[in-house]
Amino acid sequence: MEKRKAIVWPWVVVGVVAVGGAGWWLFRDDVAQLRQAASATPPPLETPASPATPATPAPEQPAGPRHPLEAAADAALPALADSDASAWQALSGLFPGEALSLLLREHVIQRVVVHIDNLTQPSMPSTAMALRPVPGTVVLEAGTAGGEQLAAANAARYAPWVDAFTRADASAVAAAYVRFYPLVQQAYRDIGHPDGHFNDRLVAVIDHLLQTPEPARPLAVEPDGKGRYRFVDPALQSLSVGQKALLRMDATQQQAVKQQLRAIRAAVTRG
Repeated sequence: MEKRKAIVWPWVVVGVVAVGGAGWWLFRDDVAQLRQAASATPPPLETPASPATPATPAPEQPAGPRHPLEAAADAALPALADSDASAWQALSGLFPGEALSLLLREHVIQRVVVHIDNLTQPSMPSTAMALRPVPGTVVLEAGTAGGEQLAAANAARYAPWVDAFTRADASAVAAAYVRFYPLVQQAYRDIGHPDGHFNDRLVAVIDHLLQTPEPARPLAVEPDGKGRYRFVDPALQSLSVGQKALLRMDATQQQAVKQQLRAIRAAVTRG
């Protein structure tokens, strides 16, 4: 996090999270490394020679989804490569226009899928984010022990996006998500999860974010020696980018986002 640099406010579009790209203020990585690691296939193990040839086992069938979605066939649904206009129209009906101002409009479904999939990582490269930087700069203040800490006024920068996310109708967000789910699922498999089920991943990410601690505020930070800042508390510093994003809100904002996440989780799992 640079003291004078705009901070990325990742607001997840399909109604998942209003957080996630805060890792930009703490980390910069090469996206190719993450995606290569996700899709890399380990070399086969060598097996010792055997005098008898064992029977070839039947190929293991991919496990079914833990949280299946019943997405009705929609003849009007475009191809993934041509889905930007339809996805944007659907989002515009769920969130106010100013709340969508940070969203990158090209390949929106693919970007959101990659963004969500990276929320549990210790870092997130800028090229994996679905959003532009939020206006303004991070607000710091002098700490009681002589260091620096996140100022209470810092939460005002995120207020419009937190408000838009938490006021959205969770049922309507889930309905739009289910409608576009075939394209979301295709995008998820295209990035290196050929047998994966994105709704399972979404639920896992939500559960991960709900486990974000709620420490006493304000939170102390310190320079990392590279022109950015890190949390002084090593337990907080070791959290994922999604959890750190929640920590950068104030306590009321964090609790409101968690409440909305629970509502969305219930809507996409039927409980």
